[in-house]
Amino acid sequence: MIRPVTLFTGQWADLTLEEVAKLASGWGYDGLEIACSGEHLDVWRAAEDEGYVQERLAILEKYNLKLYAISNHLKGQAVCDNPIDFRHREIVGTKVWGDGEPEGVRQRAAEELKLTAVAARKLGVDTVVGFTGSSIWQYVAMFPPVSKEVIEAGYDDFAKRWNPIMDVYDSEGVKFALEVHPSEIAYDYYTTVKTLTSIDNRKAFGLNWDPSHMHWQDIDPVNFILDFADRIYHVDCKDTVVRRNDGRVGRLGSHLGWDDPNRGWTFVSTGRGQIDWQSSFRALDTIGYKGPISVEWEDSGMDRLHGAEEALKFVRSLLWETPANSFDSVFKQA
Repeated sequence: MIRPVTLFTGQWADLTLEEVAKLASGWGYDGLEIACSGEHLDVWRAAEDEGYVQERLAILEKYNLKLYAISNHLKGQAVCDNPIDFRHREIVGTKVWGDGEPEGVRQRAAEELKLTAVAARKLGVDTVVGFTGSSIWQYVAMFPPVSKEVIEAGYDDFAKRWNPIMDVYDSEGVKFALEVHPSEIAYDYYTTVKTLTSIDNRKAFGLNWDPSHMHWQDIDPVNFILDFADRIYHVDCKDTVVRRNDGRVGRLGSHLGWDDPNRGWTFVSTGRGQIDWQSSFRALDTIGYKGPISVEWEDSGMDRLHGAEEALKFVRSLLWETPANSFDSVFKQA
């Protein structure tokens, strides 16, 4: 079965859902991964208002698109983050931000993540993609010195906050796919292992495979698929270019903008970077992943209208039917 290709709407939140759907349909996408941001999806409303749910679905049907997943990265970020500050105010919206008192923001963000599972079920999808935030990302440099106990407390905090959220996902029959990403509780291989262990490997909690964040950290995206085969619940496609070859720049970015030519790495449109997409998709075939392939467009040097259409064609070129029999099985007929 050829997997459907979807467009993640997070980078299109300045447009209405109908405007994005019209564009995606015109390019030939099979569906959308709708972000809970902008006008695209209000999960508080979706959890209570069946008319609103049907109105959202009708937009997709009008443009011959299907909904395969929803995303709530921005509110998920605030569930565990410490500190909660001006950066969160910009992304979580007034309902979650409230008066800005940090623990209140975390609690309201957690409530929204629970409602996202309810909204997903009402919308007919079984996967929510997002972030978790992290109370210990601030200690990533490990200086001033940080004890092992502080790090362990960070994973305990994650489990304390996310197990009740996952209880709702279990009850709704919905899975959560964490995008392994710097600033999250899981940002590389070993932190992913630790994160899954901390939440007792419960089935509702899995992973969104996005190789762009792995590549600049020198993590092999293909082995990540194979090692976490039973936890790859969703796939996002974004590409990366690393150009640390002059002895001046490092992987931390030097506080340089995405389009600064002195930057050591940057995101580019899918197919325009250094990700080994063919090996990655073959690995997804190996583990039996049947879900959508979602294009997440990010490229500071390319217009998104060009990038989204081109990325779809690139991804489609790598989605082929796998053989029913081994190519060398014919020799047994001799």
